[in-house]
Amino acid sequence: MKILLVTLLILILSACSTTAAILDVAGTTVVYAGKTAVNTVDMITPDLINDEDEDED
Repeated sequence: MKILLVTLLILILSACSTTAAILDVAGTTVVYAGKTAVNTVDMITPDLINDEDEDED
C-alpha cells in the first residue's frame, strides 16, 4: 500500500512541476511579446512613448 501511495505521489508531483514549467514559458513569452510590441511602436513613433520636452537640454 505504501509503494502505491509513493508512486502516486511521485506522479502527481511530476505533473505539477511540468505544469509550472509550461506556465513559466507561457508567461515569459507573453512578457517578451509585450516588450517587442512596445519597442516596435517606440521605433515607429518615438514621441508617443518617450514623452520628453525639447526644452530640457
